[in-house]
Amino acid sequence: QVHLVESGGGWVQPGGSLRLSCAASGNIFIPNAMGWTRQLPGKQRELVALSTSRGSTNYADSVKGRFTISRDDAKNTVYLQMNSLKPEDTTVYYCTFWNGYYPNYVLTQPNYWGQGTQVTVSS
Repeated sequence: QVHLVESGGGWVQPGGSLRLSCAASGNIFIPNAMGWTRQLPGKQRELVALSTSRGSTNYADSVKGRFTISRDDAKNTVYLQMNSLKPEDTTVYYCTFWNGYYPNYVLTQPNYWGQGTQVTVSS
């Protein structure tokens, strides 16, 4: 079992920045992947960003160039730096964790989900 604790959501004006954090604890396997998923109103869930323990990253087209994912493996923590935020980025962001090796993390459902943190972008 892996437990995920998120922090860092909140309100920001358009063009502003927020940084999300997610700390994982429990029975963590290596390799693994950590990421952030969101569900925008009227749309399917979107894997916003993903980072593997082997050093690779993946971003949704909608956030490329604006969001940056990073991780501190010593702390089992993943971060999402969100810059140039837009009102359409408003939703709940969930930390997601893939525990072990998968050939394609992007196409695999996460093993664990955090409780979610609200991000609101408005003026």
